[in-house]
Amino acid sequence: MAKRIVKGVAVEASSGNVFRDLGLADAEELGIKSGLVIEITRAVRRLGLTQQEAGRRMGISQAKVSGLMRGDFANLSESKLMECLNRLGYDIEIKVSPAGEPLGRRTLAMA
Repeated sequence: MAKRIVKGVAVEASSGNVFRDLGLADAEELGIKSGLVIEITRAVRRLGLTQQEAGRRMGISQAKVSGLMRGDFANLSESKLMECLNRLGYDIEIKVSPAGEPLGRRTLAMA
């Protein structure tokens, strides 16, 4: 990442994934999961659901909904988060294509 000086302060451009910028080994997974959690939070608010109602609808406990709303998603898989979005009325589309490099990557695109 490129560094530059702005008003006497060293500024480093983001890679687009804060978890990668922090040097975390599972940065791709964390980036995807956090994007899914953000959308779940938006959906719960948009639908006007209580945490208990959201939990029943998504098939998880109210405590896990509370955790999600606070950004704690370590105990839920990408698959479970996608299932939660389905249960909140979202379609999920997974697109697979050959990578241009030896190691492929995973990204999340929201419509």
